[in-house]
Amino acid sequence: MQHEETAASCANEAVAALRAALGADIVSLPDEFGGRQFADWSGTPSTEPVALIRPRTTEEVATALRICHQFRQPVVTQGGMTGHAGGACVLGGEVALSVERMNGVVEIDPVSATLTVLAGTPLQVVQEAADHAGFMFALDLGARGSCTIGGNIATNAGGNRVIRYGMMRDQVLDVEAVLADGSVIGGQRKMIKNNTGYDLRNLLAGSEGTLAVITRAVLRLRAKPRAISTAWCGMPNYAAVTTLLGRAQERLPAGVSAFEVMWPSYCDFVRQRLPELRVPLASDHAFYVLLESCGADPERQSAAFEEFLADMLDAGVIADAAIAQSDADAAAFWAIRDAPAEYPRLIPGRISFDISFAVAQAGDAAQRCDERLRARWPQATILVYGHLGDGNLHVVVQEPGWTDDAIAEVKRVVYELTGEMGGSVSAEHGIGEEKLSVLGLSRSPAELAAMKAIKLALDPHNILNPGKVIAG
Repeated sequence: MQHEETAASCANEAVAALRAALGADIVSLPDEFGGRQFADWSGTPSTEPVALIRPRTTEEVATALRICHQFRQPVVTQGGMTGHAGGACVLGGEVALSVERMNGVVEIDPVSATLTVLAGTPLQVVQEAADHAGFMFALDLGARGSCTIGGNIATNAGGNRVIRYGMMRDQVLDVEAVLADGSVIGGQRKMIKNNTGYDLRNLLAGSEGTLAVITRAVLRLRAKPRAISTAWCGMPNYAAVTTLLGRAQERLPAGVSAFEVMWPSYCDFVRQRLPELRVPLASDHAFYVLLESCGADPERQSAAFEEFLADMLDAGVIADAAIAQSDADAAAFWAIRDAPAEYPRLIPGRISFDISFAVAQAGDAAQRCDERLRARWPQATILVYGHLGDGNLHVVVQEPGWTDDAIAEVKRVVYELTGEMGGSVSAEHGIGEEKLSVLGLSRSPAELAAMKAIKLALDPHNILNPGKVIAG
């Protein structure tokens, strides 16, 4: 009780100092929150912070962290609140620092092909600014209208184009951030080659607010595709799926920009629950692949894409295929793959897994996962799909009336299999609080110790997002 009273007293002193330094417009108290939500999309429980800080500048962030560092006041950084691992949730006793007011494109440099942006800017705003300037920003997520660039970097977001352009860290040339003590680092460099010691940009990508508060970034822009070819393929077996991936990467002039694989369980569920979606193929298949290739020469690409698919059909790699003849066709194909946006309505109470394996293992991993789950819960709904070009599987499991103990057991089954096969317990959603207990299945004791050492060096008082990513 005395410890709790001391912590509350320190928090009150910290909040008073924050309010005095930054003002009531920047620092809000609980009775001023107005019903604001402090939980992300993960379903992780979140409480109310002791204060809400909404800075407009890097200097205000630095002032806030200097004060929090002085008073040992924990801070959780919040962006668009679209995370799936509880990384932005408030565990209790923290101040919440929202970057929502740090919003806007600072500069587009068309010669260097870079875009400098504030951390609270939504991804879609960046995509539209890049498009208007004649470029493309490669990252794309379903939450593009809500998620923010700072959060994308902090979670090292993945999405649909990783197979060609890489994760979020591959779209970032420099990051400006404020360390726990209020020191400001980085944020101005536009070079792709910058081999000057430890790469702090890459260290912050995926750190989930535990090492620093990201305030702005220099992003890398790409040439805008002038031709996009899309096909929906029915596949006879998993070996054919991996064969198609390898040959597409080898033969298509523009390479592969998306390679989405869906198991029949997923496609059957979507077709039954969303009958308005157009089904590209009339017959059923063992697997379905959404293949996309983006290039610069529309005429040459279209011919090469059709020739490639014809060869794959002749070779028996593909059992059947439909090629999008228009943007509307392509959108209809993608609508089937993007159906998870309807999960809250279609499959409430679901347990979702974001795991990854070597591409060669992913088919076996999915089969073993399905078998182990069905052995225990034969009536459960089990859906499997993913960005298979980068080994990412999404597994969704649901059975009405599950108890908390059953949910915990489902997670144990899936995560233990992931660990057994040398996979990752988090492919693209991060660790946060949700996966903290299973991180050791994918990281060795030496790796965990190294991560703790980095955390201790940059945040010695453990004020930045405590209880997330790093245990203890």
